[in-house]
Amino acid sequence: MSSHAQTEYRYGKLTWPEINDAVDLGKVCIVPCGAIEQHGHHLPLDVDVLCSTEVALGAGRTAPDNTLILPSVNYGYTGHVMDFPGTINNDFEHFMHHVLDITKSLAYHGFKKIILLNGHGSNMPNLELVARRTNLETDAECILTAWWNLLTVDKAFMPSWRESEFPGGCAHACELETSVYLYLDNDNVRKDLIKSGDSSFNLEDNPFNYVDLFGSGPANIISWTSSYSDTGVIGAAELATAEKGKTAYEEAVKQLARLVAWFKDRPKDQRKDRHRKPPSIPISWGQRPVKDETL
Repeated sequence: MSSHAQTEYRYGKLTWPEINDAVDLGKVCIVPCGAIEQHGHHLPLDVDVLCSTEVALGAGRTAPDNTLILPSVNYGYTGHVMDFPGTINNDFEHFMHHVLDITKSLAYHGFKKIILLNGHGSNMPNLELVARRTNLETDAECILTAWWNLLTVDKAFMPSWRESEFPGGCAHACELETSVYLYLDNDNVRKDLIKSGDSSFNLEDNPFNYVDLFGSGPANIISWTSSYSDTGVIGAAELATAEKGKTAYEEAVKQLARLVAWFKDRPKDQRKDRHRKPPSIPISWGQRPVKDETL
């Protein structure tokens, strides 16, 4: 096969015949999901979109033969952040249906492997349900990861760059997000306004209720951001550097490309009906009957 789809990793740059070629090539589709929300006084509203999108595009450039990057989902679930001007909320049900419509469209066209690459923490529970429903209601496989979680694959990587305390040093507009933004879009960081911040519950020093991108407490009180942060910054933003951002970005890209390679060639787990007698009514909730798994 000689097709533009072999080297083009941007979904929106293909024609419809080339989409057929991309399906035949078994390309893995990546859907970056972000949000437009406050990130303190020093970072723009588009942090979650920029970081997830650029990591996805980086993986596309690294492995264009395996990867297809969709246009980003720019608006996420941010209802708890509406006390800060500029935040755009996408109601959680609408958000889930929107992303599910994307994954179901991809599955309908024949793509079998989909990755949701998240850039906004509060999208995670919603996107997990989207991935689950995609797996139950289509013949495609969908997995969810956040770009920062890719930094935990190599256990030696975290101590190589992180200086802030855990938990709390890397939570929101923090050492990590500020560093990556400094690397990706340095001119749009208000460097004179970079100031670390913390959440009131992190300061309580309790074993239950704390937040960090790399691990939250076992019993978090999830409420209005303005109730526990004055500035919207939760973390050690003052420890951020563009050099750390470059290191973190390149690691996330490398591990996402590795994830694509593993996922692309992994055989799908085969479902089996364990009923002694076949069910006498159709399965509900839009899920696929087990007999369809062999189609």
